[in-house]
Amino acid sequence: MNLDATSRSAVGFVGLGRMGQGMAANLLAGGVDLCVFDTVAAAMEPLQAKGARAARSVADLAAQCDLIFTSLPGPPEVEAVVLGENGIARTMRPGTTLLELSTSARALALRIDETFRGKGCTYMDAPVSGGPAGARSGDLVLWIGGERAEVDRLAPVLKTFCIPHHVGPVGSGIVTKLAHNLLGYMLLEAQAEVFSLAVKAGLDPLDFWSAIRLGVVGKQPAINMLTQQFLPYDFGNAAFAQRLGLKDVRLGLEMADELGVPMRLAQATREDMEAVVARGEGEGDSRSFMQIQIERAGVKIGVPRERIAEALRRAPPSRP
Repeated sequence: MNLDATSRSAVGFVGLGRMGQGMAANLLAGGVDLCVFDTVAAAMEPLQAKGARAARSVADLAAQCDLIFTSLPGPPEVEAVVLGENGIARTMRPGTTLLELSTSARALALRIDETFRGKGCTYMDAPVSGGPAGARSGDLVLWIGGERAEVDRLAPVLKTFCIPHHVGPVGSGIVTKLAHNLLGYMLLEAQAEVFSLAVKAGLDPLDFWSAIRLGVVGKQPAINMLTQQFLPYDFGNAAFAQRLGLKDVRLGLEMADELGVPMRLAQATREDMEAVVARGEGEGDSRSFMQIQIERAGVKIGVPRERIAEALRRAPPSRP
């Protein structure tokens, strides 16, 4: 199948909710011959009006499409649509490629991949980030787990509705999405802790927010704070000593105790900082406590600085 951006290709899209509707519309706008299906018939009508063909069922769509996208609520729906009695895997043709766009489960992704390989087909997990607004505008990233060569082959079609970003073998897209979401919610929880402390101490929340924006934390994206010490895993050349960072955290927690403010994340952070200092690394960088979690997990971090510099050069500019 020739999937260049101008070809008339048999592409299917299953799941036309708030995310799927925008993505499917952008595929149509990109010149793709699209076949769609949703259990809610009314969801197909706006796309039919723009030129899409409506399938009678998931099985009907799979029987006529070489490239299929699915955008579904979660693992139960993914399993039913892909592996169920009348699912994609039952009627798809040899050589079919499925990009599963849902936020699903890694174990399910690996099981689907095994099934597809056994049938001479290709599966890639490709969860999205960008929300319904991004789905409509095309300002959406797909974190894709699968063969890079296959991602490159499909790039002209993918770029009609998203920014495709290959992250590794099958399962890697879901790992990226779930870890990303965990990080986002944990950052929000940490901010809730410090705001509760500041407000309990009498600060105006907006004044506090404005002040934080002027500090080190507010002047750069939090993710960029990982590039100097954590990613290269080099904490020896201290910008600010760990023992001094621990002193600050202890003082903050003493104040929280005085005010009666619970600080669960801060308590866990102090414990890791104390562990690093106790083993004689108090003069290392103040971020060296991050080693404790890496050691618990039994993994290794240590990216050459040349790779980090190249990734920073390629990164899109930060948004306000």
